Amino acid sequence: MPVNLTAPAAHTLLPVKGVKLGFAEAYVRKPNRKDVLVITLESGTAVSGVFTQNQFCAAPVLLCKEHLTRAMPIRALLVNTGCANAGTGEDGLNRAKLTCEALAAALDLEPTQVLPFSTGVILEPLPVEKVVAGLPAAISNLKEDNWLNAAEAIMTTDIVAKGTSRQLTLDGKLITITGISKGSGMIHPNMATMLGYIATDAAISQNALNKMIKDVVNQSFNCITVDGDTSTNDSLILMATGQAQNNEIDIGSSDYQAIKTAITEVAIELAQAIVRDGEGATKFMTVQVENGRDEAECRKVAYAIAHSPLIKTAFFASDPNLGRILAAIGYAGVEQLDVEKLKLYLGDVLVAENGGRATAYLEEQGAAIMKEPEILVRVDLARGSAHCTVWTCDFSYDYVKINADYRS
Repeated sequence: MPVNLTAPAAHTLLPVKGVKLGFAEAYVRKPNRKDVLVITLESGTAVSGVFTQNQFCAAPVLLCKEHLTRAMPIRALLVNTGCANAGTGEDGLNRAKLTCEALAAALDLEPTQVLPFSTGVILEPLPVEKVVAGLPAAISNLKEDNWLNAAEAIMTTDIVAKGTSRQLTLDGKLITITGISKGSGMIHPNMATMLGYIATDAAISQNALNKMIKDVVNQSFNCITVDGDTSTNDSLILMATGQAQNNEIDIGSSDYQAIKTAITEVAIELAQAIVRDGEGATKFMTVQVENGRDEAECRKVAYAIAHSPLIKTAFFASDPNLGRILAAIGYAGVEQLDVEKLKLYLGDVLVAENGGRATAYLEEQGAAIMKEPEILVRVDLARGSAHCTVWTCDFSYDYVKINADYRS
């Protein structure tokens, strides 16, 4: 079961003026599940996105990037689960285009005004006819308060739907932010890891939105890892409808930092939910690396720890075999690291210093901490003032079972 995570109640996912969502059960892969999602946006909505850097990126990712560079404004998003439409070559691109054309025709839009997204099994052709057949039902139930259904419609191996909202007042106007995401396995940050959609009714300029999404993702979705595998389909979309009628926020505006902070909070909660719902996860682990020379080397150390199967399996077993963490720090690639100055903490307990085991550390202390569902690993590099935080989970027996049976 997910670690301290439950699905949000529908009423907690607040409607965003200018955004409507509709879903369908199209049997893309399995019957009796929501697997097609349509999102429509009011005219004047600014849209920005970040995508996987996997060189084998999926056809819909290529098409999204292309459509976002066109002069025509984005007015709709189309998501299917069950098939990733990745590793499908020119045929996959043509199939993605067909879904855009079908939704555009139904909504009286141009195909380039539609952003397509797919998630599921790689190297299989997208069943276009099933996706298209689901569009009338999805369009017929388009509503502003359909966020929970939307969150459920984008799930694959997720156990629970993921979504959250925030509100704040800017320029005398009540601003709403709501986001949903999906992800459980094949999770490793590389621009954006999973599918995620965050919308606000604030008026934000396109330039500000483009800058904001990069800052937001680097503090949230680029700080999570489940298994170290970067998906072919990772996408995060940020939408600002302007329907709150505040004065448009630009990069230099006084309200820029406030709205960015609130959107970042939403993104962090969604990102952490992905880790808490990691395939087979039983522990949620926060890895903090501090006092490095720069953020880059802090990230090297954090990810060396967070990616290590030896560390992740030890945490699953609540086995304080903490020498594995020292080994990971050592191979992280930090040049001229002085291990005599480094300190390692498990929770508040000092585990290692002066190049070895801390004199006062008792294994019973480590074992007690590792039995908890949420665990902090803290590394003090003692060589600067930079820091970073990464969130990960353990590896359990169920992770292997889930991925061994994924296509069955």
